[in-house]
Amino acid sequence: MAVAFYNLGSDAGLKKLDDYLLSRSYITGYQASKDDLTVHAALPKPPSPDYVNVSRWYNHIEALLRISGVSGEGSGVIVEGSAPIPEEAIATPPAADTKASAAEDEDDDDDVDLFGEETEEEKKAAEERAAAVKASGKKKESGKSSVLMDVKPWDDETDMKKLEEAVRGVQMEGLLWGASKLVAVGYGIKKLQIMLTIVDDLVSVDTLIEERLTVEPINEYVQSCDIVAFNKICKLLKNLFCHSDLKQSIVSLLIRKGHNSK
Repeated sequence: MAVAFYNLGSDAGLKKLDDYLLSRSYITGYQASKDDLTVHAALPKPPSPDYVNVSRWYNHIEALLRISGVSGEGSGVIVEGSAPIPEEAIATPPAADTKASAAEDEDDDDDVDLFGEETEEEKKAAEERAAAVKASGKKKESGKSSVLMDVKPWDDETDMKKLEEAVRGVQMEGLLWGASKLVAVGYGIKKLQIMLTIVDDLVSVDTLIEERLTVEPINEYVQSCDIVAFNKICKLLKNLFCHSDLKQSIVSLLIRKGHNSK
């Protein structure tokens, strides 16, 4: 039995159509058809946004008419006062536009050579990507080093607490200060012996000493810095350092080693 709608120019007619389209995308079936065109042609003007479902359906049919037309046959619909819709009223894309679109698609296909030789630009881009990936991999694998450093004051009157605060106040990406202790040198003078861990690609110990630890204002307390021990941290040692007790033992051992070497 054909679906029937009446007085689509009235609020009552639009309300019935809106209720009908609440659970449907099209007037009949699961694709746009001549039934949709019949109802669309029977509407005297675009529906008010108040009729949400009708507006959704109307805008969709409008878009189809502009883009591809509607070719489905439908199963029949009755709209009171509407004349049968002629075949030529079923919109299809203009021939010129269709040809132009086909020509554009053909041009696009010509531009894409799936089996052709690689161009110089493509080779260069591939090499750059490979270099970037290689550099990225190296950065991720950047090693770390453990350093034991002696920081010497000017004299026995230097405030060693402030000296250590000034040293630890130096912050750089890839630099981590560790355990420290004061070691007697003689004549009442003590030096600060401190551990630090550095990321090799980010921190240079020489630069750290020359440009950060022995310049103003830190050189008010620091007379010089010496590297006592410098060791690469292998992956095994890095894993061992995850255990806090073992880490403290290794740090203490390195500090004693540095002290005995003096």
